[in-house]
Amino acid sequence: MTSKVVEDRLPCPHCNSSDAYHVYDDGHGYCFSCKYHSASKREASEYTYQYLPWRGILASTYQAFDAKTKVDSTGKPVSIGFRYPCGNIKVRPLESKDFYWQKSDPMIGTRPGLFGRDKFAEGSRKYVTITEGELDALSLYQVLGAYPVVSVQSASTARRDCTADHAWLNSFERIYLAFDNDEAGREARDSVAKLFDYNKVFVVKFSNRKDANEYLQAGEAEELRRIWWNSKKYLPETVISDFSDFRKILQEPLEKGVPYPFPTLNEMTYGIRRGEVVLLTAQEGIGKTELMHAIEYQLLKETDDAIGAIFLEEPKQRHLLAVAGAELQRPVHLPDYNRPTNEVISALEAAIRVDGRLHIYSHFGSDDPAVLLDTIRFLVSARSCVYVLLDHISMVVSGLAGEDERKALDYISTQLAMMVKSLNFSLIIVSHVNDEGQTRGSRFISKIADIRIDANRYILSPDPVIRNTTYLNITKNRFSGKTGPCCAIVFDPDTWTFKEEGNGDHLQGQNINPQVYNPSVFSS
Repeated sequence: MTSKVVEDRLPCPHCNSSDAYHVYDDGHGYCFSCKYHSASKREASEYTYQYLPWRGILASTYQAFDAKTKVDSTGKPVSIGFRYPCGNIKVRPLESKDFYWQKSDPMIGTRPGLFGRDKFAEGSRKYVTITEGELDALSLYQVLGAYPVVSVQSASTARRDCTADHAWLNSFERIYLAFDNDEAGREARDSVAKLFDYNKVFVVKFSNRKDANEYLQAGEAEELRRIWWNSKKYLPETVISDFSDFRKILQEPLEKGVPYPFPTLNEMTYGIRRGEVVLLTAQEGIGKTELMHAIEYQLLKETDDAIGAIFLEEPKQRHLLAVAGAELQRPVHLPDYNRPTNEVISALEAAIRVDGRLHIYSHFGSDDPAVLLDTIRFLVSARSCVYVLLDHISMVVSGLAGEDERKALDYISTQLAMMVKSLNFSLIIVSHVNDEGQTRGSRFISKIADIRIDANRYILSPDPVIRNTTYLNITKNRFSGKTGPCCAIVFDPDTWTFKEEGNGDHLQGQNINPQVYNPSVFSS
């Protein structure tokens, strides 16, 4: 029968809460703030405490750890109490995953320490194992046969609990960490491993189950024993050394890069891949934004992935018209080529194809670097954007100057590079260059790039073909190592599209090498 509240919103006798304590009709009290539990006055006569098997764990194992099951007058098991060395009992109801504490002294908070530590003498065996939960400790103890096994109170308190019993743990030759196979468990494992000599720390790596007790419930005690005996010395998540890990990595299919709109650029770079930063550089006025539009449109047509577009010098309407214009192959943003709004909207939807796929962020001028970084993280993590285009990075800190600008760009570049690797997305960014071909504001922008593409154009040439031809050089290519002159792409102002035209022989003698910029030839 479920207990009913008879008094609520009372001051807690254990913590400072003024209204979290509730009293129930069977006499017990519970604080929803600190989880303090006071026993029912009728508990002694209505309940018995026994060692009972549960979740694959034998009664004898519960008895070894003095973990008793509370049984009501009808014979129904109600909860299990795990007594800690300090005298506090962590009570787990059998019909839920919640727990509460029965404390030896209600005026003293939950004390740090390990469950089961008092059942084994210091250094009594060569090995000790630490788990993330009491049931996991009992499960491994039952499977291993008398090797000491203890548990932290939770993943969040793991380091605190192990620090409290550090001397006891350190008395063993080896310390096995058997935390849950999830993010919280891995973080707890890494935190605890740092407390000890790495040479004595071993990791019990669960593969197809979350924790030790799940193996026992599935009848896989032998598999659990095998996993424990095959434990390896601790390595951080960032370091691998096992053949099994190597095989797993090599068996993963190689990613095929999304092709650029230009064949020679694909031949040299093998396309656009996740986990890479592509840097597009040029002097002002060369047409970097239109090149980014061409790449964006290519990604929309060649993939089904979500895309984030951050164009800091371009209003939202102009950006949408650029996408629609790429679909129609007309410069619909110009007054000369105005088309019916419905036709433009239909072209835009045809290019994007799926509602909610293209995410446009526009904030004209400088923005807070932290806001930009948070925006990109949001686009990738929350909106699943695989490709993010940023035009251009210098605009983020345009309100700064001198050393402040350099430091800000260094910081942004570093954070972006780390984000690209950790979240595994593709970032294509634009940066202006100075007269020497160096990225403006910070040379670090170029250092973090996996691929750098330099663009240049003779914008004052009287010849319209030369004037509308952009020459691409690859000056950095970590993936394939192919660098040097790439291709010449000709811009058609009627269709507002680019087309590759060989290697740009028609530009010979025009001094278009972006590394040898000549102000008398190029307009800024």
